[in-house]
Amino acid sequence: MHTHGSPTGSTQRVLQISLAATVLYVLVCFVVGLRAHSLALLSEAGHNISDAAALLLSFVAVWLGNQPATDAKTFGYQRAGVLAAFFNALALVAVSTWIVIEAVGRLRHPEAVASTPMMVVAAVGVLMNGLIATLLWRVGSGSGDVNLRSVFIHMLGDTLSTAAVIAGGLAIRLTGLAWIDPALSLAIAGLILWSSVSIARETLNILLEGTPEGIALTDIRRTLASIEGVEDVHDLHVWSLGSQTHALATHIRIADIPPSESNAIMDRVKSALRERFRILHTTIQFENRGCRTEHGCVMAIEEVHAHEHHHHGHHHGHAH
Repeated sequence: MHTHGSPTGSTQRVLQISLAATVLYVLVCFVVGLRAHSLALLSEAGHNISDAAALLLSFVAVWLGNQPATDAKTFGYQRAGVLAAFFNALALVAVSTWIVIEAVGRLRHPEAVASTPMMVVAAVGVLMNGLIATLLWRVGSGSGDVNLRSVFIHMLGDTLSTAAVIAGGLAIRLTGLAWIDPALSLAIAGLILWSSVSIARETLNILLEGTPEGIALTDIRRTLASIEGVEDVHDLHVWSLGSQTHALATHIRIADIPPSESNAIMDRVKSALRERFRILHTTIQFENRGCRTEHGCVMAIEEVHAHEHHHHGHHHGHAH
C-alpha cells in the first residue's frame, strides 16, 4: 500500500513566504554585490538561488503529493520533484564553477571591496535565513516530513554561511586585505558544490531505481525469512517512487497451504515491511514447494526458479 501526506495550509503558506523572501534577497545580493564589487555577495546570491530552488521544489512536492494517480500516471507525479532536483543540482555545479573561476581571477588581480554594504546585506540574509529556518522547523518538527526537514537543514546551513560573509566584511574593514573576499567566495562555492553533488547522487539513485539510502536488502531478507510460514525469499527488489516513498517486489516460497492460511502469512509480511522499514507499497508473489496443478498452481517450484519472471498468484499491497 502507499499513502500520501496531507500537507496543511500553514505549511504551504510558510513555503510561499519563504520563497518570496529568498528571491527578493537574491536580487538584493546580486545588485549590491555588483555595486560593491563583492564577489562574496555575488556568490551568496548564487547560493541563495539554491535555497529558492529547494523551497520551490518543496512547495511543488507538497502540491503534487495531493494530485491523484491516473491511468496514464499510475504512480502520480512523485518523480517530478526528483527530476527538478537533479537539473537544479547540475545548475548549481555550473554556478559554483563560475564562482571558482572568478575567485581565482580576483586572487590574482585583487579589487577594492566596499565592506559596509557587504556586511549590511549579509546581516539581512542572516536574519531572513534564520527566520525561515525557524518557521520551517515549527511546521515540520512534528510532521516527520523528510522534505521539510531537508529544506530546514539547507536554510540553517545558509544562515551560518551568510554569517561568514559578515565576518569577512569585518575582516576586510579591519585589515584592508582584499583577498579575503574571493577566499570567502571559494569557501561558499565549495559548500554549493558539496550540496549539489550530494543532491545529484541521491536523485540519480532514485531515477535509476537503486536501493534507497538507509535500506539494506540483507536486513529485509533476514526479517522476512524469520516470519512464520516463510521458507525462502528471492528476486527481492526495493526502489524509491519519489524522495519519500519506497516500493518493494519479491517472490516468497511458502508451503502448499490453503489461501486462508497464506493470507495470514501475507499479513505478517506486510506488517513487518511497514513497521520495520516503512515500506508501504508492495508487490509480493507467493510460490509453493511441491505445488500440484490440481491445486490451482501453474508450475512446480523447480520450474518457478527457472522462470523467475513468470507472474502467477500476485498479491498487491498498495492502496490509495
